[in-house]
Amino acid sequence: MNTPAPIRNRVTELLGVDYPIVQAPMGWIARSQLASAVSNAGGLGIIETSSGELDAVRHEIGRMRKLTDKPFGVNVAQMFVRDPSIVDFVVEQGVRFVTTSAGDPRQYTATLKAAGLTVFHVVPTLSAALKAVDAGVDGLVVEGGEGGGFKNPRDVSTMVLLPLVCSKVDVPVIAAGGICDGVTMAAAFALGAEGVQMGTRMVSAAESPVHANWKERIVTGAETDTVFLNRLSRPGLRALRTERTTRLEKEENVSLSEMSRVQDLYFGGDMESSIALTGQVMGRIEAVRPVADIIADTVRVYRETIARLSASN
Repeated sequence: MNTPAPIRNRVTELLGVDYPIVQAPMGWIARSQLASAVSNAGGLGIIETSSGELDAVRHEIGRMRKLTDKPFGVNVAQMFVRDPSIVDFVVEQGVRFVTTSAGDPRQYTATLKAAGLTVFHVVPTLSAALKAVDAGVDGLVVEGGEGGGFKNPRDVSTMVLLPLVCSKVDVPVIAAGGICDGVTMAAAFALGAEGVQMGTRMVSAAESPVHANWKERIVTGAETDTVFLNRLSRPGLRALRTERTTRLEKEENVSLSEMSRVQDLYFGGDMESSIALTGQVMGRIEAVRPVADIIADTVRVYRETIARLSASN
């Protein structure tokens, strides 16, 4: 497959990558095996911290430097990593790009930027976006409620949230939630984004470390095969529909202890042992594909789509 020409905009300049395509920082999954494949393909791989296993994260960052000479980033998931030394930890690793999420952007932004890092904050609402901009972030990841993972219980779709935020801020925006290919990337750019983040599409990629059972459920599932948990409490969760999550869907307060055996699901393939955080876009994913093919096809179809739309006017 031919390598597409780079895309140049504020996101690629800030991240130092060829394509403004970022891999989501999924706990235990977003480690060197997957992240290096994304970076090597011209996107930005992200190493997670939401697992809380900082010794393992340190090891994974070391492996990244052996697997790729391209830029990569680290996510600081504030709800799960509350130790203030996490800033020192990230700085010590020599990482230049950080996304912060699940917390107050004022907590770490100034310190990270003072250390010379580029900081994007993940936001689920306009008010959160404005707060992050006031805190001095370099950019935003605007995440719609159709995406998998931890969510604001009052979820807003990407189609509504993304253009709303983009109309109110001047910083570059990466769109997340419902993004899996060039068509959705073009749609995100039409709504004001300058980059996209993919989660579920990367979970199902060939280089993803998760068990084949989960990948199979993604590629054979329908767009209706996710559930939203904890609409009346925090944190909200979007997950794959299973017998377990269908039962939990009816509960007002789903404890995070329900995810205590998450590694048995992620890597052991026991789909009823925990909660598989998965986005609605699973309904558009039809095959397990290598990361390099996913990214190259996304860029190619993105360009074809905007060219077709331009020609029709």
